[in-house]
Amino acid sequence: MAVTSARHGITAEAIAAMPKLTAIVSFGVGYDAIALDAARARGIQVSNTPDVLNDCVADLAFGLLLDAARGIAHGDRFVRAGKWGKDNFPLTTRVSGKKLGILGLGRIGEKVAQRATGFGMDIAYHNRRVRDGAPWRHEPDLKALAGWADFLAVTCVGGPETEGLVSAEIIEALGPKGILVNVSRGSVVDEDALVAALRDGRLGGAGLDVFRAEPEVPEALFALDNAVLAPHVASGTHETRAAMAALVFDNLDAFLGTGKVITPVL
Repeated sequence: MAVTSARHGITAEAIAAMPKLTAIVSFGVGYDAIALDAARARGIQVSNTPDVLNDCVADLAFGLLLDAARGIAHGDRFVRAGKWGKDNFPLTTRVSGKKLGILGLGRIGEKVAQRATGFGMDIAYHNRRVRDGAPWRHEPDLKALAGWADFLAVTCVGGPETEGLVSAEIIEALGPKGILVNVSRGSVVDEDALVAALRDGRLGGAGLDVFRAEPEVPEALFALDNAVLAPHVASGTHETRAAMAALVFDNLDAFLGTGKVITPVL
């Protein structure tokens, strides 16, 4: 067995170097860094740690949304710099009652929608398929969703199938009053287009927990008050990390005892 994390994953070369490998147990929900094709070809089971992190990831997503809209971190810097009473802090954007688009209404996207419901927001989502039982409107066209929304929250899976999905065209549709929040993977967003749109005022703001080449972050973002940046910590609470670790051990125990992991990706 091999234990890894969503951030580090495991390559096809590493899998090939372990001829007796029968299970890969990953700490984290994402599996885009795991060479699934190589694992599948060998019949290797792969597990992750779903569900136990949903609430904390959704909390941070909504926190980034609130911060990007209301300028909380910007206001903190303003006060610490001694500007209060000398300069006027700019007006910000209301959140309650606004329109939220969700890209990827999975487990985490649904939790974000539940939080937005408490703020009286109008919610729509874009998935490849309609989510059975979801009370929110499905929008089959991502550009149309971005054009409609005041906020676009990215909570879809990473990997080749979603790479660059939030393109320059989608960012332009969200527009100069729109705010983008990404707690998915940096690869989902065209990062160059995002930085340019934020810098030029063609996008109102962004709250970002993930980046394309972590831990590297585009330097241009550091000077932008309309960008809120976090170091990929959406699941980073004591409670959630403990639950994730427990699920890793549960998967290991289950595989050793029954030959089957309990939260399989493969």
